[in-house]
Amino acid sequence: MALSMRTLSAKTAAPRGFAGRRVAAVSNGCRVVMKAGNWLPGSDAPAWLPDDLPGNYGFDPLSLGKDPASLKRFTESEVIHGRWAMLGVAGALAVELLGYGNWYDAPLWAVNGGKATWFGIEVPFDLNSLLAFEFVAMAAAEGQRNDAGGVIYPGGAFDPLGFAKDSSKAGELKLKEIKNGRLAMVAFLGFVAQHAATGKGPLAALGEHLANPWGANFATNGVSVPFF
Repeated sequence: MALSMRTLSAKTAAPRGFAGRRVAAVSNGCRVVMKAGNWLPGSDAPAWLPDDLPGNYGFDPLSLGKDPASLKRFTESEVIHGRWAMLGVAGALAVELLGYGNWYDAPLWAVNGGKATWFGIEVPFDLNSLLAFEFVAMAAAEGQRNDAGGVIYPGGAFDPLGFAKDSSKAGELKLKEIKNGRLAMVAFLGFVAQHAATGKGPLAALGEHLANPWGANFATNGVSVPFF
């Protein structure tokens, strides 16, 4: 009886683990990188969109990128527009956060014949002088980019901190940039629509919404959903 009990106990006991040092991670020296998911689940990704294209989620429903030259131009345009949008969103939020008005009223001096201001300080230049300066500055920047081959990631003077020197992280940084750029483009479109509906800046509208979420939102502004 005692022998039977010992045999049953040995059979039902939990299996013993491997006695040895714990392995932190198993690796064969290869890194697996998975392709980003498709924007439309279950659909086939367009063959003309390369897998190594930053932010490629297979979105090209009108087949605009079939032509390689057009795809290159659209890719460059999206990145540049995203960079401008990130600057625009940061500037729109900063000017309102610091109490210098809102982004919509900022350029009205050019229409009303006033003077431009920078953080509350009057700028001693008229509109024509500012346009001329901007033209020269943009031409110089684009000239340097074209000298580097007209690429959207020229490096050098455009990468003063050397982030892109590490090739293992360059792809990750490109993906983050295009994601942030796309988010900024959508955000600024929201700023425009919000001001058209409420006449308020983004932070003022956000403050009202946080104070009264059910009473101040897109459905109650009288424009987005007209019958409310």
